[in-house]
Amino acid sequence: MITNSDRTFTSTPWRRIFCSLFLVAAAAVFVAAVASSKAGGSTRRGEAIPHRVGGNPVNVANKIAPWVMDHTANGQQAEFFVVLADQADLSPAAHLATKTAKSRFVFETLRNKAKTSQAPILQWLRERNIEHQSFYIVNAVLVRGTSQIAEALAVRADVARIEGNPLIHNNLPQPDSAEQAPATPGERPAAIEPGITYTHAPDVWAQGFTGQNIVVASAATGVRWTHNALKPHCRGWDGTTADHDYNWHDSIHDSVGNPCGNDSPEPCDDQAHGTHTTGTMVGDDGAGNQIGMAPGAKWIGCRNMDANTGTPARYIECMQWFLAPTRIDGSDPDPTKAPDITNNSWHCPPEEGCSFDTLQAAVEAQAAAGIMMMSAAQNAGPACSTVQNPPGIYEATYSVGALNTGTDTIASFSSRGPVTADGSGRIKPDITAPGTGTRSCTNASDTSYANFSGTSMATPHIAGAMALLWSAHPNLQHQLTASRDALNNTAVFISSTDCGDAGPPNNVYGWGRVDILAAVNSIPFQSGLLYGSTGGLNSAGGGRLWLIDVTNQSETLIGDTGFDRLGGIAFDSNGTLYGVSGASAAQGTLMTIDPTNGTPTVIGLLSDPNAAVDGLRFNSQGVLDGGSFNNSLGVGQLLTIDPSNAQVLTSLTLVGSGNSFCPGIAFDSLDVLYGSRGNSNGRTEDLDLIDQVTGVLVPIGPMEAVISDIAFAPDGTLYGCSPTGELYAIDPVTGIKTLLFNTGIAQLSGLAAAPASPTPTPTPTATPTATPTPTATPTATPSATPTATPSVTPSVTPTATPRATPRPRPTPHPRPTPP
Repeated sequence: MITNSDRTFTSTPWRRIFCSLFLVAAAAVFVAAVASSKAGGSTRRGEAIPHRVGGNPVNVANKIAPWVMDHTANGQQAEFFVVLADQADLSPAAHLATKTAKSRFVFETLRNKAKTSQAPILQWLRERNIEHQSFYIVNAVLVRGTSQIAEALAVRADVARIEGNPLIHNNLPQPDSAEQAPATPGERPAAIEPGITYTHAPDVWAQGFTGQNIVVASAATGVRWTHNALKPHCRGWDGTTADHDYNWHDSIHDSVGNPCGNDSPEPCDDQAHGTHTTGTMVGDDGAGNQIGMAPGAKWIGCRNMDANTGTPARYIECMQWFLAPTRIDGSDPDPTKAPDITNNSWHCPPEEGCSFDTLQAAVEAQAAAGIMMMSAAQNAGPACSTVQNPPGIYEATYSVGALNTGTDTIASFSSRGPVTADGSGRIKPDITAPGTGTRSCTNASDTSYANFSGTSMATPHIAGAMALLWSAHPNLQHQLTASRDALNNTAVFISSTDCGDAGPPNNVYGWGRVDILAAVNSIPFQSGLLYGSTGGLNSAGGGRLWLIDVTNQSETLIGDTGFDRLGGIAFDSNGTLYGVSGASAAQGTLMTIDPTNGTPTVIGLLSDPNAAVDGLRFNSQGVLDGGSFNNSLGVGQLLTIDPSNAQVLTSLTLVGSGNSFCPGIAFDSLDVLYGSRGNSNGRTEDLDLIDQVTGVLVPIGPMEAVISDIAFAPDGTLYGCSPTGELYAIDPVTGIKTLLFNTGIAQLSGLAAAPASPTPTPTPTATPTATPTPTATPTATPSATPTATPSVTPSVTPTATPRATPRPRPTPHPRPTPP
């Protein structure tokens, strides 16, 4: 239903003549399209599905989809999308480092583009009282009208094409068996559901990661939010009251006889499918029904099907709402409340009038905003090229095939690749998960459960697995390609040549059966926490220790050491935090600092009174290095320092440093040493490679900011900070900096990544931990240009480009055992 009033054109003689000529031309194009395999899109049973040739602004027939021509013939009215030619450029979102920044940019860019480019068409429609609804996620207007209206719009230069809005019938899984949760505690299920166990999710729970801080979204038939296994995990439920603003949307506006009605103000499920899939993502009633992969995550929902019937408009409306959730009345969209992951077990087949590219822009907009879209591979197997309908065909969706639960055998109904609908030959599915006999909650009552089978059941296993991965590794959150790679490269590979090469990946199992424990353990732990210290006089805020939460963009004052100019901080391998104060104003003091309260324990004064140490870092051998500016010589120096007594053991002049060496220092995983420069005295670089034998500096990148210290996180991300409080992610290859946020910490001079442990706040002993006595020359001796390529840039760009060749499967990195 479109809310605006409807009034069609008056049929004039010239328009009837034009329409007749148009239909003749359209029929010719239609016949040519059927005859040409290139004009045809998907091949469900070997036949070509015709669609417009497209693109030519002077050829009206090429711009109108056949479904629209068919359903507006003979004076009929139908709903169709008017897709504008001017589409927003979302590529800059790839360079934004946080979900908040990505979401806001994508939302504002799309909405502004729609506002400016749709204005002439909307005015034209309003003047004629034609029903319409504006969408910004695809820059299109949904119109209800006749063929004359479609023709008039198609001839406009600002219109790219006219797409249909057909009713789409989904053959949703039916219950294998149903039950009510027993009232007697002794009769309740005693074990976790076998599909959950087979993915190794409980082993991830044992490490303390259950999906906390992650929001998953259901796009389906709705959700029975009061179900005992779902209510505690609803984002809008605080344990006492429910607030469905920003947590629920209903895109069903014109149903007749639906038990949920239209525009339901609270979550409702009219068919059970959405309740069941949401349960597999997060369900747990606390009484033995452990049905969900990520019970620590929260869920929100959007109903995009009337029972089993969807439309492109309903699908797109939910995707747009996920991009910027609103209040129940549709007001005040807020992209910061967007979900992290969406679960989609529905399809939009071309044979029912859904062109292969109708939904593509909306899907890719979600990806640009950092939303991971999971999609069922569909249930049209076992033939090859049966992954043929949006959204499962798209590169931007993570498509899931179904296994016979408890085995590594593909379910007979699970669709196979390669994708032929868009001519890409893309390998699908991407990954597989248990999908038969899956027990989860239903909409029958607050205690009802049933077993369903389908790729719809496999998909929420992967949505929940991704929630577990992101709760364990927040640094991966919204890095979509890296996150998919983590699951793909640790999956249990299952070879098959049934539909092409054996892989990995292949067109039957994708990369294989998901193993979420292996994925979590393959990545060096990164807490997303940094410690910072402040320079300057203690009376003016110097000498303070701060905790910086990168993920949530927040900072917390831990404590005051009482010292002036706390220039450098560093953790040793045992989690003891060291700091050095004084800088150029006084002889430096080496100390340990309790990272829980900032209390210092003095080790001693540095033995060289001219060493103004502002950078401090341990290498992998336990050697403590200091980046220093020598006050008497006027040059930068690299010092080795005995951490047990503050004796300066060696000093190395940094060639070419002059008086611009700040100096922050950081070792990467190979003990390659980087240094930062912070003075604005005309130097053209602020990041260097440091040769630890010759002291030669090799500049990296342009002078873009004053960087007071740098630190590598356990995952390889290089962070840098400025004296004015900015925190950057720095590409160690190019030196290019991405501003993450301004911490607001004045005189931010020292930076240290939290230790690689699931408990990122260490508790050191009162005295320094014993450290190996360093030799005169540091152990690591890289050349001026390191042989190993430095760590990758932390921002990962979502891509819609098909992968031409399979990625290599890397050897998982070792990960510390959680306490």
